[in-house]
Amino acid sequence: MAATLDDDRLKALLKESLLEVFEERREDLAALLLEVLEDLALSRAIEEGQDNGLADKQDILNIIAGRA
Repeated sequence: MAATLDDDRLKALLKESLLEVFEERREDLAALLLEVLEDLALSRAIEEGQDNGLADKQDILNIIAGRA
């Protein structure tokens, strides 16, 4: 016997599942999102650096240390 789901029921189950994951794994999802945003920022910085030439080493160290 094959089980079938209509589109509305499938959507409802998917929404329930996603909400459950968001609620139970909130910290993991936040960490993942932060990592994705950091990777995007780094890739943009690399692209800008390729267009703008070399940067001063001390300026970079100050940025990393949060003193910029």
